[in-house]
Amino acid sequence: MDRKESIKTMLLGSMSIPFLKGNSGKANAKKIQKQADPMSSRWYEWPDMNWIGPEYWANRLQDWRISNGKVECVISGANRNMQCLTHQLDDQFQDFSTSVDAELLNQTGSGNDYIGFRLGVKAKNKPCPVTFIDYRRAAVYGEGLNAGVTADGRLFIGENKSNETINLNTPVRLEIKGKATARSYTLVLSATDNNGRNLGNYTVNDVDSEELTGNIGLVSHFPSGENESLTASARFSDWMLSGAKVVSNAGQVYGPILFAQYTMNRKVVKLTAQLTPISTDSDHKVSLQVRENGQWNTLQSTTVHPLARTAQFRFENWQYTEDMPYRLTLELALSDRTKEYYYEGTITADPGPEGQLKAAIFSCNQEHGFPDSEVAQNVAKHRPQMALFLGDQFYEAFGGFGVDRSHNLEKSTLDYLRKWYMFGWSYRDIFRHVPSVFIPDDHDVFHGNIWGMGGKAADVSNGFGGVAHDTGGYQMLAEWVKMVERTQTSHLPDPYDPTPVKQGIGVYYTDWNYAGISFAILEDRKFKTAPSQALPKEAKVDNGFITNPDFNITQHYDIEAELLGERQHKFLEDWVSDWSEGAQMKVVLSQSPLCGPHTLPKGEASDNIVPQRPIPERGEYPEGDYPALDMDTNGWPAKGRNEALRIIRKASALHIVGDQHLASMIQYGIDEYGDAGYVYTLPALNNTWPRRWWPTVNKDHKALPGRPKYTGNFRDAFDNRMTIISVANPVKTNRVPEIIYDRATGYGIVYFDKDNRSVRMECWPRYVDPLTNPEAQYEGWPFQLEQKDNDGRQPLGYLPEFDANGLKDPVIQVYKQDTGLLEYALRIKGQSFRPHVFEAGVYKVRIGDPDLKQWQEYDNLTIDQENSLISCRFT
Repeated sequence: MDRKESIKTMLLGSMSIPFLKGNSGKANAKKIQKQADPMSSRWYEWPDMNWIGPEYWANRLQDWRISNGKVECVISGANRNMQCLTHQLDDQFQDFSTSVDAELLNQTGSGNDYIGFRLGVKAKNKPCPVTFIDYRRAAVYGEGLNAGVTADGRLFIGENKSNETINLNTPVRLEIKGKATARSYTLVLSATDNNGRNLGNYTVNDVDSEELTGNIGLVSHFPSGENESLTASARFSDWMLSGAKVVSNAGQVYGPILFAQYTMNRKVVKLTAQLTPISTDSDHKVSLQVRENGQWNTLQSTTVHPLARTAQFRFENWQYTEDMPYRLTLELALSDRTKEYYYEGTITADPGPEGQLKAAIFSCNQEHGFPDSEVAQNVAKHRPQMALFLGDQFYEAFGGFGVDRSHNLEKSTLDYLRKWYMFGWSYRDIFRHVPSVFIPDDHDVFHGNIWGMGGKAADVSNGFGGVAHDTGGYQMLAEWVKMVERTQTSHLPDPYDPTPVKQGIGVYYTDWNYAGISFAILEDRKFKTAPSQALPKEAKVDNGFITNPDFNITQHYDIEAELLGERQHKFLEDWVSDWSEGAQMKVVLSQSPLCGPHTLPKGEASDNIVPQRPIPERGEYPEGDYPALDMDTNGWPAKGRNEALRIIRKASALHIVGDQHLASMIQYGIDEYGDAGYVYTLPALNNTWPRRWWPTVNKDHKALPGRPKYTGNFRDAFDNRMTIISVANPVKTNRVPEIIYDRATGYGIVYFDKDNRSVRMECWPRYVDPLTNPEAQYEGWPFQLEQKDNDGRQPLGYLPEFDANGLKDPVIQVYKQDTGLLEYALRIKGQSFRPHVFEAGVYKVRIGDPDLKQWQEYDNLTIDQENSLISCRFT
């Protein structure tokens, strides 16, 4: 019988045991050190797999594996390294030692190539010039003092090498001992063979203690080849670390269950657990348990998807009316026992259709602030009841090493998963205990821009990037795209119409009814036409920008080009009329706004200059900017944009989006300024592309009262009307690192007040503590509007007043009688309502309760009857 050893892997995302400094740090170090044990790798216990265990982080994930009880670096390339998560070197002047069995597998390397240790690892300058003291950041981006043996057999420490060489045709045991002196360290590196015979020693004196404070890792560095080689470079085993300088925290593990996200919709709970690439030689079972009466009871078990490494759970009739603690369990068979791993969270009870619902909303997460502890900590203080992540959960540069767009499905999947894992490492505690939505955007599928064109394959014969983007479709393999959507969207409510698009790629557009709010979740990119495939060649489209200065896009309104596509239009038409499940208010969630709210200097043919543009001082107004001809926004195609808005405003629905990196509040206009709803575009969590809105204005422009001159009525580059309410433009903050704080980064908090049918939108800089500094939102926020404001049409008149006797807060649907088309639908507050209409004609009104299936219909209604009363009696 196997002996079960329980290991709880829950680690708060905001927890950080830094490289302890100062008096308080030393006190903490002593406290931790009393519980510290020497580190021993024990990879011999594990089965073969493309993951090196919960105590370690591999750079890159696809470059390291466990094979026959040892860890191999399966590539010959620069800076492949792995870090220990649970043990670090602190700044005390104490001794330490570390040793490992090492094998050089690539015997063709030069003296510039090496294998060995990396000591005192800190993220000094990557990916921005500041040191964030966090073991997770160091594990991904860390630099340190390298020591080991070169491929030509020379022992080395830092820049110093021995003159003698050792034989590397067989494994060697490398050991480095750090001896503390009064002000510095002496490091002694030794190599021995399998029989313990000494092969060589190398000593360096006067090593600064700072160089030996931080993470500790192993490294395989093979930069000498012209291209990265698929030749395995190194193999390590029996890695040990001990000494009084070593501190440990057993909670600093990550995996094999990394995080989980869920939704509850019409009593159906869907939950997706994300796992690491555990061994594939057996069908691993993941179980979901809930805690009842002090015991954990298993509700369901499932297997792990072999590519996405997800485990999906579905509960058709969720019976629990209170918050339910849950845990995910996984048993892994090791060489001599079974280990059980856990991940814990909470499935919260639906708060119900009354009162307030508070959402934390995010988008555009570059790597600069990783692991973004300040975001997780500050968001927690708002106590949100749901989390919405609206695209670009990460970017291609995440974690260094670029991006693997090869059509090696497993390698490119592991490359994606490493970036996705980093996202979860930062933010999983935001959605650990609340339901969440994820909408993948272009960068999530390794695109700078994407026009999905119904799921077609992009032409990559001339390379990846803009040239492929302009052909339309997906440049990655269809199975890979499906894997991405499985990791991010499989917990969403079932798709409205699950019919796959081209290449068998699935869809996820759907509605989500939660706590009295009905959300429409759209796919902005999947059906959209590539501009270069729709516009005349003389437009000279390059990655979504028109480079011909003489081409007038506004003359091509009626061009045949899709935005949301016919399928999503049908979905929206059904959604705006459906107020079942007690829906009180409606909200559209998607990737990008239905307008182009950013500017570029006149004559610029693309936004490639954006990252290099100087950030203005606070109060400065840069001159010479005009709306950008950026067809990656959903201001293009304008006709499709207007068609979508005409549907959305029928439900008085607020629109919330990400993508632009530029926080803004805008009211859409179609035929007139302000005749549609509002859109809240979120700030970026981390921002590489600090877009801006500094439009050139003339003396006749009227800004909104008391607001900057960039507010008021404008037309974007596609002639779309938009009323700019507020914008969080990048400005200098005198905070470091500037690459984060001068680029207007942050997140949104939105309060849905169902009792008063109003919405309050907040826009927070990521560094602000909302409890100690509650007035420090970006200028122009908070902004509050009423539900009815999201249909800005001015009524021509009113139909008879309806009194729904016997119903509380009934639903009203108003139709044009001759066409049968819906004008609008609302759940009213109270029982009386006088329907408004926008043009003369004959109307039909339905009033009732969709959940009780009680409806009454009234035909032949006109504005001539506006002073009459229709009493509807329901029993």
